Amino acid sequence: MISLVDLTVQFGGVRPLDRLSATMGASIHGVIGPNGAGKTTLLNVLSGFTPCTTGRVVADGVDLSDMAPEARARWGLRRTFQTDQLAGWRSVHDNVAVMADTTLPHHDRKRAVSDALDFVGLDRPERLAGSLSVLERRLAELARALVGHPRLVLMDEPASGMVAHETDAFAVLVRRIPDQFGAQVVLIEHDMDLVTALCTEVLVLDFGRCLAEGRTEVVLQDRAVRAAWLGEADGA
Repeated sequence: MISLVDLTVQFGGVRPLDRLSATMGASIHGVIGPNGAGKTTLLNVLSGFTPCTTGRVVADGVDLSDMAPEARARWGLRRTFQTDQLAGWRSVHDNVAVMADTTLPHHDRKRAVSDALDFVGLDRPERLAGSLSVLERRLAELARALVGHPRLVLMDEPASGMVAHETDAFAVLVRRIPDQFGAQVVLIEHDMDLVTALCTEVLVLDFGRCLAEGRTEVVLQDRAVRAAWLGEADGA
């Protein structure tokens, strides 16, 4: 369960998040909205990369607000990005192991990396990350996010660049994360087929505020949501 309490982020005269309060309790919870709505800023706040002007973030009863990013990683928060952060000149194994090196005791690292790679189905971990396909790069990023059985996995447009059958294969893995790892997933995604397939609940942002939240199938039929996010005329 994640509670967002009166979150405001201000850069000069711009407020990418404006007194945002919401609760995200689904095992896979979607965050959607038009470009510039504040979605990535919200993930940056959850990650500890962007400080809040006001407000608090509470996850599983723990106040993360004043916790540094590396402390959040040790607590169990993981993150993927819109563009992958793999070091192309290093092996797949090394790219995944970097998370184990920073969050786990030495004796647990080898097994944690192996388990994460097995879960996503990436063989030949000695390959250089720069040689991977788009899907394989996304799988390597996912493996890194799953090292050490995290509590919370944040995913920022993970299907970007994939074709339909690759997205379907990726979705199968994401759907298994809550049961197999005991982690909650927060997913930002523009692919509505993926959102409806994975997310039982969604939070809709618009201009940094909560436009709607609740069951996915209900929220996506909301007239205000369709007007703001789908570009439909209000009342169409």
